[in-house]
Amino acid sequence: MELRVSADNIRYKRMTSDELRESYLVNDLYTADEVPMTYSDIDRGVIASAVPVTKVLTLPIHKELACDYFTQRREVGVLNIGGAGKITVNGTAYNLAFEDALYIGRGNEEITFESSDATKPAKFYIVSYPAHTSYPTKLVTKDMANKIEMGSLETANKRVIYQPIRPGIVESCQIVMGFTSLSEGSVWNTMPPHTHRRRSEYYMYYNLPEDNVVFHMMGEVDNIRPLIMKTGEVALSPSWSIHSGAGTSAYTFCWSMGGENQEFTDMDHLKISDLK
Repeated sequence: MELRVSADNIRYKRMTSDELRESYLVNDLYTADEVPMTYSDIDRGVIASAVPVTKVLTLPIHKELACDYFTQRREVGVLNIGGAGKITVNGTAYNLAFEDALYIGRGNEEITFESSDATKPAKFYIVSYPAHTSYPTKLVTKDMANKIEMGSLETANKRVIYQPIRPGIVESCQIVMGFTSLSEGSVWNTMPPHTHRRRSEYYMYYNLPEDNVVFHMMGEVDNIRPLIMKTGEVALSPSWSIHSGAGTSAYTFCWSMGGENQEFTDMDHLKISDLK
């Protein structure tokens, strides 16, 4: 497990590009038959992936978590961005197609991941936050998710937001999770930008064609810095930072949040003209 300690909003302003990437970028996910894992000090979140090809994978435990099993004090959100697969939670199997999501509540000791077809393996993106109680595990298929259409081609941000793990669909302690898909010809996400001091957020970009990148914008309104990101990489966004991006092609990104509340409308909106 990699331990990631992020800079505060003072030291951030003096960091080089390499130092920014070391603090805020996760780029070692989706290795076949492994479960790479990163522990972030931002709201004590854990980011991981599971790509089962030749064997069934389990959620490992690491000394940094100081637990007997992974969900002893944690809840988990999973999004499948690959081929069809199955997650088994304490003996109950859940089949996930592309862009289906699964919420796993606290207290589930046995969690395994496998693919339906090794030639087209599942790619499970995993996010976890601490949990104070246990809620039921629930599968949310893509067509069950709350769906919101926003933006326009004129402003290059026409997109569809899918909200599978959110209040009203899934009960959770703090995690909310979903994904946003940009239409062809659109490249901007979350612009005009915002922050939410009560929550941190992680962005995982995917469906980005090879040899294309996303310029992910972060920082405070008067000191915006870019992280240049490829498909499958994650940006860790602290509560004081904006989280926005522009790609060289259309793409999809998975967003996940943890913190003090689960209110999507709890945002501090910023003006584009104030960005520096």
